[in-house]
Amino acid sequence: VASAPPVAAAAAPSPAKEGGSKLTVGPNIKLKGVEITDCDTLVVEGLVEATMDSRVMQISERGAFKGSAEIDIAEIHGQFDGNLTVRQKLVIFGTGRVHGKVRY
Repeated sequence: VASAPPVAAAAAPSPAKEGGSKLTVGPNIKLKGVEITDCDTLVVEGLVEATMDSRVMQISERGAFKGSAEIDIAEIHGQFDGNLTVRQKLVIFGTGRVHGKVRY
């Protein structure tokens, strides 16, 4: 019984350290009217209408994001419509389209 709490305490923090939190919105999925927080990486393959503050956002060619985003690194292959604030690196590929207000 005495050994169970230390093992549980040691095992709990390790998954958080190994990989960051990642949210993938797959093709044909629509996610509307949400606030996304504490997400290290957002991968958009469908449609997302949200407000978010994250580390990395990747929008695929068929993906679209509508709303407001504050991001460290943004890679846009698809569409972004709204207010985009990028703190470190912004890459808009040939297939990418950005409409709205951009701060870099």
